[in-house]
Amino acid sequence: MTAQPSIRPTSSDRVQGLGARVEAGLDGLAKVCIGSAGILLVFLVISFGWLVFGRYVLNDTPTWVEQLALVLIVYITCLGAAAGVRYRTHLSIDWLSQRLSGLVSRCVDALADLVVLVFGGFMCWEGGQMVASNTERMIPMLNVAESWRLLPLPVCGALLVIFSFARLLLGEREEAR
Repeated sequence: MTAQPSIRPTSSDRVQGLGARVEAGLDGLAKVCIGSAGILLVFLVISFGWLVFGRYVLNDTPTWVEQLALVLIVYITCLGAAAGVRYRTHLSIDWLSQRLSGLVSRCVDALADLVVLVFGGFMCWEGGQMVASNTERMIPMLNVAESWRLLPLPVCGALLVIFSFARLLLGEREEAR
């Protein structure tokens, strides 16, 4: 009898497979953020179309559109910001990082990711406090709690933490792509 080669995955293979699944999940989450922001942008445009129609055709300006627009802009901005962290599409000052050697450059990039992670944690915590403390206040003209306008802050903060933490852990994998 000859020995059959082992086809069982090694721990290294399992870790790489897990990393690929995590990457796919994070990419999916970022795509959901972008898709949601896109849908909300369509609602924003439609609401302003209704504003113009109401003002100039019906001669009855819908007063709720401005407040709805402010809420939608907060959601669109926060969702887009989180996806921007995932895909590293934010404006950044990488002049220093580009002029440094490999290891030092990666350390500077990791420091930037760490700063975003800490900021996201702060945003999540403080945003959560703001949401909790504004459940009784109402948004004028919309008659919904002010918490709905503030809800994107802790959500975006949590996404910043998740995406930044993943960049710190999986940064080497992304450079190898």
